[in-house]
Amino acid sequence: MPKPPRMRAAALTATALLLSSLLAGCSGDDSGNDEDLTAQDLDWKACPAPSQAQGGGGSPSPLPADGTWECATMKAPRDWDDPEGDTIGIDLIRVKSSGAENRRIGSLIFNFGGPGGSGVTTLPAFGDLYEKLRTRYDLVSFDPRGVGASEGVRCRSDKEIQASESVDITPDTPAEETAYFQDAIAFGKGCQKAEGQLMAHVSTTDTARDMDLIRQVLGDRKMHYFGISYGTELGGVYAHLFPGTVGRMILDAVVDPSADSEGHTENQARGFQRALNNYLKSTGQGAEAGTQKIVDLLKRIDANPMPTSSDRKLTESLALTGIIRPLYSEASWPTLTSALEAAERGDGSELLALGDDYNDRDASGRYGTGTHSQRVISCLDDKQRPTVEETKKLLPRFEKVSPVFGPMLGWDTGGWCHDWPVAGQYDTPEVSAPGAAPILLVGNTGDPATPYEGTRRMADELGKGVGVMLTWQGEGHSAYGKGSGCVDSTVNAYLLKGTVPKDGKVCS
Repeated sequence: MPKPPRMRAAALTATALLLSSLLAGCSGDDSGNDEDLTAQDLDWKACPAPSQAQGGGGSPSPLPADGTWECATMKAPRDWDDPEGDTIGIDLIRVKSSGAENRRIGSLIFNFGGPGGSGVTTLPAFGDLYEKLRTRYDLVSFDPRGVGASEGVRCRSDKEIQASESVDITPDTPAEETAYFQDAIAFGKGCQKAEGQLMAHVSTTDTARDMDLIRQVLGDRKMHYFGISYGTELGGVYAHLFPGTVGRMILDAVVDPSADSEGHTENQARGFQRALNNYLKSTGQGAEAGTQKIVDLLKRIDANPMPTSSDRKLTESLALTGIIRPLYSEASWPTLTSALEAAERGDGSELLALGDDYNDRDASGRYGTGTHSQRVISCLDDKQRPTVEETKKLLPRFEKVSPVFGPMLGWDTGGWCHDWPVAGQYDTPEVSAPGAAPILLVGNTGDPATPYEGTRRMADELGKGVGVMLTWQGEGHSAYGKGSGCVDSTVNAYLLKGTVPKDGKVCS
């Protein structure tokens, strides 16, 4: 599941600026360093094919106008509270601006969400979408610490991941409850064994500090940034830590910074149910009747996992992720219709394929590690640790919010970081950014994963004159590049010309 992140609630701006200044005297290999990390010279080379941890696939294809992708590794402090200590490598990717040098604004740094998503893999996959922005920016992204090639964590083997599919994610008996929470404990221990010392240093605040180091190493005076989904919280935390360096910043599919872990999970239950209702209405079914039909299907699968065309069975967990996957894009709704109809006939193959796609499982049975990184980062950020009994008390409320997704997400509130080996650090993120330049927030009214209401809350918390809202009355996760000329032209005008739209502008 896409887990919303948690951040430090204390004011860290002064500390971050102090640490940034200390880097001028910091050192340089894995056993301590004595070089100026802000002045390091990156060795840009042709990008290799992504590793399995980054999602696999071939080397990135060039873009038009000499759009060759280049990759490099930047050194950053392992522990930002000890900037003169050991360093880690942060993997970067870029393609240079296609426009005239005198028109170049700087670098535009992307984070595509998760947490746990590889920017080194994702940016070139969507490079064509940002060609207009490349006329004035170098396009840059990175694997955040603990992700992909930046010391990405792997907590379980492929065999162990597949075995965990048999764990009931909506336990109905004491034995199933025990198995559910034991599985959570085992996952955390696997992460601890794999991650070692870094496990306590992969918070969103750590990554925000890495981003400012990236800015300095790239030679940019201002941080120009495009954050999507979790990347919006990362952007908000950056703006709080470094308000004076905020340049042109887009936050698309905005996470609610006022919600704690329980609130975020409830927001997602509401968002996915809202998207499901919209999908059901589009098919001619009533939302209530269609929801009940899916609930009944899931109960049958929970009791008896469904056969597929392979030797694997469709479990309730895989069925739910299979339903969630197409809700991220309205263009995928027909795929959901086909999968649900096949499941009603007793064939779980299509829902299984969708669930595997969501879980980054390839045809040979290998899994990506994005969800491992996601959990390590989220559980370090997240201070809440509901007990088993507290989790059970949430279930009726979550089921009322979403009969389909509520039970799973209710249990997930307690199970996600259960008995985690590293203490959580934050309640809610501090994103207030007085004095920062205007930040454009793009909210989609039909967004399932980051419900629209969070956009206004982020604007309020950033502060008066900083958060500027743009609303798209659409469907799916995020808004830019999803078919709205109004959204795209407004975002492009802001990034390319510095034109700030009127707060509250609506694109239908």
